[in-house]
Amino acid sequence: MELLFLGTGAGLPSKGRNVSSLALKLLDELNEIWLFDCGEATQHQILKTSLKPRKIRKVFISHLHGDHIFGLPGFLSSRSFQIAEREDLTVFGPPGLRNYIQSSLKFSKSKLLYPLKIVELDPQGGKLQLNGHWTMEYLPLDHGTLSFGFRVIEPDQPGQLLMDKLAKYQVPNGPLLGQLKQGKQVQLPDGQILDGKDFIGPKKAGRIVSILGDSRPCSNSVILAKQADCLVHEATHRANEHKMAHQYYHSTSQQAANIAKQAQVKHLLLNHISARYLGQDIQQLQAEAGKTFASVKVVNDFDQISIKG
Repeated sequence: MELLFLGTGAGLPSKGRNVSSLALKLLDELNEIWLFDCGEATQHQILKTSLKPRKIRKVFISHLHGDHIFGLPGFLSSRSFQIAEREDLTVFGPPGLRNYIQSSLKFSKSKLLYPLKIVELDPQGGKLQLNGHWTMEYLPLDHGTLSFGFRVIEPDQPGQLLMDKLAKYQVPNGPLLGQLKQGKQVQLPDGQILDGKDFIGPKKAGRIVSILGDSRPCSNSVILAKQADCLVHEATHRANEHKMAHQYYHSTSQQAANIAKQAQVKHLLLNHISARYLGQDIQQLQAEAGKTFASVKVVNDFDQISIKG
């Protein structure tokens, strides 16, 4: 599980940062990629990476501001020419998303060569069951317009077979070990019967990644981020600009750190950085957040972060 940041800027593209988009790479887990937001020129950013558009099977749109959706029609259209098979795609987002996509494709006379499903999410929030046992929880945030935050929950992983505990039974390599790992009972060549449940370690808790859209600090942010392995939070403003942040329904670096601390997350990644901030300003953003929450990083375009459990 890895996060690849395709755009980390706020509002408008700059020389150093494109507008909002990030990819959650689940290639080892599900052999697919989930895209969160799709600002202008996201497909150009993808071309600079190893991402394959056909692997992107789900897109989650946090809200309908232009810097989060202007790249979506182009990406959807281009994807038709970049897939060998007709891999389907589902786009999730706020009410109004269907009309935006359908109108964009209609007036540009674009035809998709793959099945497209559009799911408009409940404004009050909810839970999605995806790819079997994967769960996506979402809640509205505080951004003036409907803006969602997302909580991706990986299913718990089965416990490992305790080979040290099994050693004295000299179980031969082969099907018997496989059956024990599945928790089944097996009979050994000498007649002994072993119960696999006695030789399996505890389950490993699935990882949690919280990816929040634009928002002022709010209680739903804390709920979605609770004990997450990684929290992606906007930091459009520096700490001394809290009045401006409040006026424009955004957060400061320090406010993002407060959310991370309250939610007891493991790591905080700050994005959606104002184009006004360069060089020393970025270091200040991280330093401000670091006073409240130690494990923090201001991400840049094309940063790739591995999510550890």
